[in-house]
Amino acid sequence: MKKETAIFLFHIIPLPIRKAIVTSLSRLVYYLSLKHRLIALHNLMRSFPEKPLKEIFNIARASYDNFAIMAVEFSEVLSLNKDNLHRWISVRGLENYTNACREGKGVLLFSAHFGNWEIGNAALALLNKPLVFMVRRLDSPFLEEVTTYLRSACGNSSLHKQKAMRQTLRLLKSGETINILVDQNVFWNEGVFVDFFGRPACATSGIAQMALHTGATVMSAFTIRLPNGKYLLELGPKVKIVNTGNHDADVLVNTQNIIKIIEEYVRKYPG
Repeated sequence: MKKETAIFLFHIIPLPIRKAIVTSLSRLVYYLSLKHRLIALHNLMRSFPEKPLKEIFNIARASYDNFAIMAVEFSEVLSLNKDNLHRWISVRGLENYTNACREGKGVLLFSAHFGNWEIGNAALALLNKPLVFMVRRLDSPFLEEVTTYLRSACGNSSLHKQKAMRQTLRLLKSGETINILVDQNVFWNEGVFVDFFGRPACATSGIAQMALHTGATVMSAFTIRLPNGKYLLELGPKVKIVNTGNHDADVLVNTQNIIKIIEEYVRKYPG
């Protein structure tokens, strides 16, 4: 089945019904997949020891729901434009991003698998200019083709992270924006160990490395789902990059500062 046909058939079902269906399915997956449910609950209890067990369960279920809703909303980027964008999302801190782009040294946006990052990326493309989204190639060639196609609807492009450093440096040198989700564990030789919710985690050092090498602006971008179903894209201020000349120490400190910002957002919006 071609991607356009699949998306068309998907869109025959009204969005509210799609949301209701996938939310029900996400709850079913939550209860049937004991292994993953226990992993989620264990991590939440370790990260939020002060929260009662009932709240921990609610956060776990909300995280399943959030990912399911994000997936069915993704295709809506095909209908987004400057005139209807306000129906989906509002933006806070756009001036931070605009000023960073004007500096001409490139922008390193970092975020997490949080809220609806795809809608946030589409909004930035429409309000400013398209960006390059660094991703891992999906295991399914069909899903890889669909996601790449949807991202391109607003002008954004995908860059597969495998051996992408040289191309990323060239893009930054030409003033482009690279968006990277940096909340996943990496192999020890691909990152540095930082504190994340009170535990050591191996986080990618790529952003810190590139910022030190190029002088590109580093800033956060988080797309938060609001209670009314709309979104708020928050673009943080420029992150100060420590550069003492001690490369290894600087990479560690800067990576820790980036991960700390992610932790702050997760603490504020744990679902």
